[in-house]
Amino acid sequence: MSHATVIARQAREAYDEAQKALSSLRADAADASRVQALELIRAGLEARQEEIREANRRDVAEATELAEQGRLSRQLVSRLDLFAKAGKWESMLQGVSDVARLPSPLDICRRASRLAEAETGSNARPASGNLDLYQVTCPIGVLLCIFEARPEVIINIASLAIKSGNAAILKGGKESRHTAAVLSSVLASALEKSALPRFLVQTVETRDEIQALLHEEDYIDLVIPRGSNALVKSIQREARMPVMGHADGLCAAYVHDDAVPSITIPTILDAKTDYPSACNAIETLLVNRAHLTSGLWEQLVRALVGAGVKLYLDEALLAAAQKAVGESDALAPVEPEHFDTEFLDLALAARVVDSVDEAIDHINAHGSGHTDIILCAPLGDGNGASHPAAEAFTRSLSSSSVFVNASSRFADGFRYGFGTEVGISTGRTHARGPVGLEGLVIYKYVLRASGDGPQTAGAFNGENARPWAHTALEPRYPTM
Repeated sequence: MSHATVIARQAREAYDEAQKALSSLRADAADASRVQALELIRAGLEARQEEIREANRRDVAEATELAEQGRLSRQLVSRLDLFAKAGKWESMLQGVSDVARLPSPLDICRRASRLAEAETGSNARPASGNLDLYQVTCPIGVLLCIFEARPEVIINIASLAIKSGNAAILKGGKESRHTAAVLSSVLASALEKSALPRFLVQTVETRDEIQALLHEEDYIDLVIPRGSNALVKSIQREARMPVMGHADGLCAAYVHDDAVPSITIPTILDAKTDYPSACNAIETLLVNRAHLTSGLWEQLVRALVGAGVKLYLDEALLAAAQKAVGESDALAPVEPEHFDTEFLDLALAARVVDSVDEAIDHINAHGSGHTDIILCAPLGDGNGASHPAAEAFTRSLSSSSVFVNASSRFADGFRYGFGTEVGISTGRTHARGPVGLEGLVIYKYVLRASGDGPQTAGAFNGENARPWAHTALEPRYPTM
């Protein structure tokens, strides 16, 4: 048996063991066991913070050296550092506690119906009780999560997997190997002290192990890749089980003809410059033609160039931008391929559009379905008249997140109140956008037949067929 098979089998056995052990408890007691494990994880992280800091410092130093040699992108180095960005470490810790405090997503009845009413019986049919159907939430199973650089993802995914009742096998990039080793040790120690199986969360280190795990469909239920386009595409090609994630973060912002500078300029700056290497940073800017003469485009250009953003502009925007800031290395003609490029840097491709419909067409042709935003006149509190362009934009686009007058950087599990996330999904399955607890559960149908008589499908056929009821019931987990 290969090492990969051993890992996958251990994960499946741990998942099955946890399911059986916790099923004997009340739902709140089962959740308390999972919460205890999360509390132990946070305590372990806090106790070993300096050890983690030193390991992370080594990873960043080694990655910086590779970046200086041109062998690693500086964006990846930025993602690697757990402590340089203010609040990043604290946010990771808070994410564990936030996930622990969230309501359990398990054993929730989403819908219930009575398929057939009880019958007293006759010469034609024996007596039978009610036939009730319940749709209830349950874990997906064993998750294989593959990601690059960001070591905090180990803790994010482990927390969500534990709270949602899943098992997880985690593989980070080799760039974060020192940090990942300490974080993995914290997880293992916490699980050993908890009521959950030790192998419920495991980490692997090599690319060869991942290649083998992608073929362990007997044990692994879902793959979640989080990283570059190349990583995600390769996982999608190789995996023998379903894959959830996104390959590109081609996010676009459209500035409508009635957009105001006080909202538009700070929102665009935040969406581009707050964290340029994030997948929810905008890469495309669509500007309504009205702003070539309204003054807003000139103000926006000055702000973006002042923030160090390189602008690739169509002919009309470039001419207006040069009038605003003069000749500048920050301004360049846009090429068609720029609208299909995820820069992950302080760079932005922009063009003029004549309407919201043209903006929608551009996004449908070039976007990746991640997050797209419209900037328009200020909206009311939702009780007044609607904004036609904003309505068209939000109804027409099927991106996983669509915002009005808000930065694309809000597309994040922590900011959505999910505690944290395993990643962003642009797929068209049950989980879309930032994937938190709800995205890591699926559902099953529980059919409950009451009464002393048999419940057979054949009784609903023929001359004396039993009638269907198909009436709604109160959605609550059934007692057996």
